[in-house]
Amino acid sequence: MDWPGDLQDLLDTTIVDTSGGRITISGLLAAVLALAVAWVVSRVVRALMRRAAERPGNEGRRALLYTLRRIVQYSVMTLGVLVAFDFLGVSLSTFSLFAGAVGVGLGFGLQSVFANFIAGLLLLFDKSLKVGDFVELESGVHGEVRDVRVRATTITTNDNIDILVPNSEFVSGRVTNWTHGEASRRIRIPFGVVYGAEKAEVREAALEAAAEVPYTLSLEGPRQAQVWLVEFGDSALKFELVVWLTAEATKRPGAARAAYNWALHSALQRHGIEIPFPQVDVNVRSLFGLEKGEALDALDLTDAAPSPPERRPRPVRPVPNDAATDAAVPDAGGPRGQGEGRTGEVGEQR
Repeated sequence: MDWPGDLQDLLDTTIVDTSGGRITISGLLAAVLALAVAWVVSRVVRALMRRAAERPGNEGRRALLYTLRRIVQYSVMTLGVLVAFDFLGVSLSTFSLFAGAVGVGLGFGLQSVFANFIAGLLLLFDKSLKVGDFVELESGVHGEVRDVRVRATTITTNDNIDILVPNSEFVSGRVTNWTHGEASRRIRIPFGVVYGAEKAEVREAALEAAAEVPYTLSLEGPRQAQVWLVEFGDSALKFELVVWLTAEATKRPGAARAAYNWALHSALQRHGIEIPFPQVDVNVRSLFGLEKGEALDALDLTDAAPSPPERRPRPVRPVPNDAATDAAVPDAGGPRGQGEGRTGEVGEQR
């Protein structure tokens, strides 16, 4: 387009003159316009693909649409930069000089930025981590992956706190993905009862508690709730309520654990099963210059500690041994064969 003489002369004014070419005001304006168009197009495409991912029925394809959205955005911006260089008249030699300067910058302090950028690209193409997964990092950070950007990935905790984690930490460190492949996971809730409690009644109360909590995946079948006797403690029989969680509960292990503890306490109270507390036996050998029986007689504890009433033996009912059943069936975890060797249990998270 031909402009009036004065304006044309102004647009043709050289700003930078190098051996590879010269940069004029008109070229600079065209380059800025190319970058602006590329930015607007990338934003529009990003908004359209985000709306498509949020439509009902696309829940299973949200991670794929997010990856495509990022790839399109980076591609459009890269194309805009190349077009801008073309308008500026930058030759390949000048571009190689610029690339060399960038390389020097990487050597003097941009290594982490470049490493995070490459790690972000790997995360977008790698299927081991995607948006919506619930992860736990080696540093202790755990939450749901909400966004994978050029430098960092956004992790949102269950307390709605956004934590920016450098992308390189996902590549170089150990990452526990609680929802990779399949969202259902198993959780163990420990609890203890007094030694006089009947195992059948304890199991019945614990299964009632599991049925009351909506996080329980199933009460029947290979992933049914179970009650295991795991240890003979100093003052208690130690049990574990073993439950498979629903997909949504897997992402909120702290709330799920608290819900089962609440239901267990209520169920044990209904059945009259006592929850013990630590006890210490004190053996008195000498007191007031007296020893053994004479020392005990001097304390005169006859009225203070009456002897417990005599207990009649109760008939012992047969109790299903859930742990033995679980160990005897290697594919108790379902189609993936997640038995005792690969339970995928939820860890101590809040």
